[in-house]
Amino acid sequence: MDILLVVACALVDEDRRVLIAKRSNNKSSAGKWEFPGGKIEKNETPEEALIRELDEELDIKTQEACLAPLTFSSYSYENFHLLMPFYVCRKWQGQPRLQKQTDLIAHQELKWIKPRDLHKFEMLKADIPLIAHLCDLL
Repeated sequence: MDILLVVACALVDEDRRVLIAKRSNNKSSAGKWEFPGGKIEKNETPEEALIRELDEELDIKTQEACLAPLTFSSYSYENFHLLMPFYVCRKWQGQPRLQKQTDLIAHQELKWIKPRDLHKFEMLKADIPLIAHLCDLL
């Protein structure tokens, strides 16, 4: 089984809420919620990938010094195994907003949520184990 390396982030605002994004209908697992992030490209560090993905998907800028590693998720889907380092970011420039990516919208909705309320949303299976870590942190 192939291993897919992706990276994700909990953007944390001043009210200790985290941003989640609802996957677009043109993506696998459409309609489910996830933490922002994406695939790590060849010759890219997880931090570089996360900085790039946050810019591409949410139109926000951040720096490696603002990314704090928290934990990781390891989950077997039907056709691949996902390994996902998970970071926390409390400082960025810009306001997260939906972005178009090559005529496709990466997400259909964004929400700021208290970590204790994340269980009310249908999250991607690989993201679910990350919730307890966020609740402990925040």
